[in-house]
Amino acid sequence: MAKLLLIVLTAGLFSQWLAWRINLPAIVMLIAGGLLLGPLTGVIPPSSSPEDLNALIGLGVAIILFEGGMDLKLGELRHVRVGVRRLVLLGPPLAWGMTSVAAHYVAGLSWPVSIVLAAILVVTGPTVILPLLRQARMNKESAALLKWEGIVNDPMGVLLAVLSYQYFTGDGSGVGNSLWHLAVALVVGAGLGGAGGWLTGWLYRRGAVPVHLKAPILIVLVLVVYWASNKVQHEAGLLSVTVMGMVIGNMQLVEREALQRFKENLTVVLLSALFIIIPAQLGAQHLMVIDWRAVLFVVLLLVLVRPLTILLATLGAKVRWQDKLLLGWVAPRGIVAAATAGLFGPGLVAAGYPDADRLLPIVFLVIMTTVLAHGLTIGPMARRLKLASDQHNGLLIVGASDFSLALARALQRQEIEVRLTDGVWEHLKAARMAGVPVHYGELLSEETEHRLDVMRLNHLLCATENDFYNALVCKAKGYAFGHHRTFQIATQSASSQEFKRLAIDMRGYFAFASNANYGFLQERMTAGWTIQHTRISEAHGWEVMKSRLDELDPEWLLLGGITPKGDFRLYSSEQRFKVENGWTALYFAPPTQRGPKAANGKNGDGVAEAAA
Repeated sequence: MAKLLLIVLTAGLFSQWLAWRINLPAIVMLIAGGLLLGPLTGVIPPSSSPEDLNALIGLGVAIILFEGGMDLKLGELRHVRVGVRRLVLLGPPLAWGMTSVAAHYVAGLSWPVSIVLAAILVVTGPTVILPLLRQARMNKESAALLKWEGIVNDPMGVLLAVLSYQYFTGDGSGVGNSLWHLAVALVVGAGLGGAGGWLTGWLYRRGAVPVHLKAPILIVLVLVVYWASNKVQHEAGLLSVTVMGMVIGNMQLVEREALQRFKENLTVVLLSALFIIIPAQLGAQHLMVIDWRAVLFVVLLLVLVRPLTILLATLGAKVRWQDKLLLGWVAPRGIVAAATAGLFGPGLVAAGYPDADRLLPIVFLVIMTTVLAHGLTIGPMARRLKLASDQHNGLLIVGASDFSLALARALQRQEIEVRLTDGVWEHLKAARMAGVPVHYGELLSEETEHRLDVMRLNHLLCATENDFYNALVCKAKGYAFGHHRTFQIATQSASSQEFKRLAIDMRGYFAFASNANYGFLQERMTAGWTIQHTRISEAHGWEVMKSRLDELDPEWLLLGGITPKGDFRLYSSEQRFKVENGWTALYFAPPTQRGPKAANGKNGDGVAEAAA
């Protein structure tokens, strides 16, 4: 068992890493790995206890959906609430009905199996949607529509599948009874999930649990709520944990981000394991039932059912036509669909529906096709519709000053995207007059989180006069930008002794050099220093350029570089890079006599151009 677990975890995480390296959706590599280790090679044998396996899968899915629920921020609904309401109320029944018809008349399944399959395929998995959104770098409103639909519809699709399954296997006693079970499930899910989330947050806020136990206890509480909800109403647990995640995610908890990061890491491991284990349970006999009718069904699902569902659900709603087109195409299925199909397929066969043995293979065909098709096209399509950035190459500067304005203007001249933000409106006056894009507001506020769009920016520079605020912002935003692209200007009192400095794990990397603090930069700006740029070539190499600058003033600073492909990199003595031939170097130095007069600092923006 230990060896098998090690194989599953290694294969899962290696598949995730490989998908990142070759820029493919991770779920594609995971399913391919599961098929390779399962039916193709037999390294992972079929489970001798499907019931126990399904129970473990259910626990894993519960944690995954809870983590997705924590990512749903109610503040996002101010801009997309009409679209979200249509997608989660009208979308599922429309998709359920049309998919049932297609499954029966095209795939050739019996009506009971078709209805259960259609309920399973209502879901658009958040475990697939969220990575695709990060990959596509979409704007906040479009991303919110897809995220809310995926996370909220996941438990609703499971409930529809459970009720359909119970009805056709004799567990229910009619339509009225099924509707009653649905109502009970909704009440149980909202009640237990909401109460469990609020009580957990209330206890955590009052210090009833020590810090080191909060994350582990939260996992146990999630599973307890999942189990208790299922005891009251079968399969209401997934809805409960989703509601619980939403409640905790929107409470003002100091440790919310730490809890969410812990859950995200756990979710990555669970996804890696589940998407290896589930396809590994497929046998060769399952793969043989995929025929042309199943393939045609999947095609119709993509090109007819999904677009028609979105068209009817958003009819008359204030949703941009670009968002409607994107929603009409993007609907990848994920772990919940796979887990539910693995549970209900054998049960339907045992209840007298032999064609239900095609349920799991068809669901996997849908997952593979939708993830591959949507994962490879969501980025180009979103960019074509102007819903995503066509580049991810720019700098967000926190703190308006003479130096930060000069840096922003220099980057603008190199056609690098830049945004300057400050919490004091008057500080942004010069930037606004100079035509620099600005954002007024507290960067760490929830309002800015939803309103400031940084999809075109990939570097962060905190350049305020307050060293500790700079460090706070770097720590708060380091996860989003990437810690290796999160910088702050050097601290005013940075000691030459490393152990006396602000620890690196509590701040961003020092930009430029360890002596380039706020006072240093402002003093040099007052003395007439300018931000200059030079294109490096074989005839005018970087070493020669450095020698000239050293002669001019040994305290000059290399600020960054732009590669021949146009990629911007911010320089740091803690993250050095070599300026190569063909690069454009940006540096801060006294004005040279060879610089153009009009740009030699006399225009007041501190930007100049120099020849190497």
